[in-house]
Amino acid sequence: MIHGIIFDKDGTLFDFRRSWGEWSAHLLREIASDEAQARQLGEAIGYDIETGSFAPSSPVIASTADEIADRLLPLLPGRDKRDLVAQMNRLAADAEMAEAVPLAPLLGGLRARGLKIGLATNDSEVPARAHLGRHGLTELFDFIAGADSGHGGKPEPGMLLAFADRVGLEPANVVMVGDSAHDLIAGRAAGMRTVAVLTGIALAEELAGFADVILPDIGGLADWIDGMAAA
Repeated sequence: MIHGIIFDKDGTLFDFRRSWGEWSAHLLREIASDEAQARQLGEAIGYDIETGSFAPSSPVIASTADEIADRLLPLLPGRDKRDLVAQMNRLAADAEMAEAVPLAPLLGGLRARGLKIGLATNDSEVPARAHLGRHGLTELFDFIAGADSGHGGKPEPGMLLAFADRVGLEPANVVMVGDSAHDLIAGRAAGMRTVAVLTGIALAEELAGFADVILPDIGGLADWIDGMAAA
């Protein structure tokens, strides 16, 4: 039986392309000295600043702010990493997120079933809370963690195990829902069931080996849980 769900954020709750495409161009132009450098920075993180699109292998898809900064710093001589990460987090908190599906009714419906709800994102916690708060979702979560919350980042299972411990559930009774291999590997490492969704960048064939099921988006979760209970 499923008694808890822990969600990834970007590409899962929020559509990745619609949420981060234009924002990434804004970030790169903010930190670059000119347009040519902005294009170079984009190439370093698998992002085309001309088209606003991400390569399937872009590290932005599943990396922490620290890891993305490490990709950018070689092209920003003299730039302090902590300062860069702080700037990225400030700008990220203001990013406009596009819901993958209407989230308040979906999450409210899952909670009405008695399910515990958590968030585990490789984004930093402050922008993650800002995004949830802007959409009126914070109170629907029993647990919110970012890569800087003290539990580590995915694909390590620390955030997921912290959620299970916080809400008093066995990991086997929790499902991890995400759009990247990092999410699903973390779920498997934690001993949880795993659901992949296709509202990120990764293709179904990239996720199939790590997922118990692949859904177009999180709108199908309730039906899948019902199917699990009936099996």
